[in-house]
Amino acid sequence: MSPDETERRLDAKPRDAGPPDAGPPGAGPPDAEPEEDRGDVNRPRQAGSGTSGSGRAAADAGERDRADQWPAGDSGPAAAEAETQEKVRTRDRDRTDEQDGQGDQLIQEAVEEAAAVAEETGGLGVPGRPINRRSPFMIGMAGAFGVAVTYGLVELFIRARAVLILIGLALFIAAGLDPIVGWLTRHRMPRWAAVLTVIGCSVGVIAAFLAAAIPPLTNETAALAHQIPHYIQDLQNRNSQLGKLNIKYHLQQRLTKLVTSKGSSLIGGVLGAGALVLSTASSLLAVLVLSIYFLSGLPQIKLFAYRLVPHSRRPRVILIGDEILAKVGGYVLGNFITSVIAGAGTFLWMLAFGIPYPLLLAMFVALLDLIPVIGSTIGGVVVTLVALTVSLPVAVGTLVFYVGYRLAEDYLIVPRIMGRTVEVPAIVSLIAVLLGGVLLGIVGALVAIPTAAAIRLVLNEVVIRRLDKG
Repeated sequence: MSPDETERRLDAKPRDAGPPDAGPPGAGPPDAEPEEDRGDVNRPRQAGSGTSGSGRAAADAGERDRADQWPAGDSGPAAAEAETQEKVRTRDRDRTDEQDGQGDQLIQEAVEEAAAVAEETGGLGVPGRPINRRSPFMIGMAGAFGVAVTYGLVELFIRARAVLILIGLALFIAAGLDPIVGWLTRHRMPRWAAVLTVIGCSVGVIAAFLAAAIPPLTNETAALAHQIPHYIQDLQNRNSQLGKLNIKYHLQQRLTKLVTSKGSSLIGGVLGAGALVLSTASSLLAVLVLSIYFLSGLPQIKLFAYRLVPHSRRPRVILIGDEILAKVGGYVLGNFITSVIAGAGTFLWMLAFGIPYPLLLAMFVALLDLIPVIGSTIGGVVVTLVALTVSLPVAVGTLVFYVGYRLAEDYLIVPRIMGRTVEVPAIVSLIAVLLGGVLLGIVGALVAIPTAAAIRLVLNEVVIRRLDKG
């Protein structure tokens, strides 16, 4: 290295990090040794860049030893560079130690302050200032969390759809029976006794229907089994009407082929029907148990739901929620009364004209009438078909009776019993029942009208008012 280059490197150094005891001008390092020494000086710098603690201290000690090994008269640039590096490392180490000491001191102050707050308040202190929700991080986190929660809720609803339908039906039944329980509690009956009374009456109605339905079904099944040999003889008799049909359409051969070729399918169908019966029975039992729990704890459930609303909006939400529950209760009670009227009318008509199974079909029509708009119509069709076994004029008269009852129920009975409570137009009721039946089947048709009433109330009280103000 030439003397000019050496002078330029020394001039580029910081003034406070100049070389100590510079030699005479023009004195340079030996030809080979400065390169080796500069390499030795730089190597500890590379190795010490990733060390900490005791390793770093050892590396610094090694650097100082190497710096002491320079000859006293050697004032080359390598010695100046080593001294500069030593000063930088010392300054960084002092700064790190100072920061660690300040962090420990701050933590100790926080611990002492927490102990003082716990001693003063006897609890966990007062919540501090909330996090800034307008920061970019919080906005992004809230958006991502909202998407994740929405996706999880949709997936949960899809997977647990059947169970959620049962829970919703039980809650709907509990809300509908709550006005009766409230009326009993206002007459000095404990709530648990009122709940048991209402549930007992409901179970009694279901038991009466089963008691009226099972004996005729059993008798008809026994009669069919007793007539099977007679039907087989008629099939083989060429002079009977059934035998003529057998000769023309080969009924016996078709039945034999069906039993032999698809016997396993028939057995599977029977087993599937049995599984369906068991599933239906378990679902009814689950709805009954859930209804009892919801009905007994409905006041606490309402209070918990109202506490989820901000305090400034709770009074209005409580008013709207109680009005919705009142509409549901009025609808269920009014629907039960109209069903009783339909069943009683069917029973009296069938007794008057000698139509078989009057009690069973009357309870069947009453249960179907719980389904709005189309329930009593389906029941009337069934009763008309049964009336054909008596005579054609009786069947025609039965059809006319149910058409007249349908008109009377729509325009006379329903408006007087629950028209003021539900306040849903006829066209809205029809559309709601159709949509509910498509989405959730019979359960959807049952809850369609009170759901439409609740939506209409929210629209009138919240949405339309805000639109008018805007």
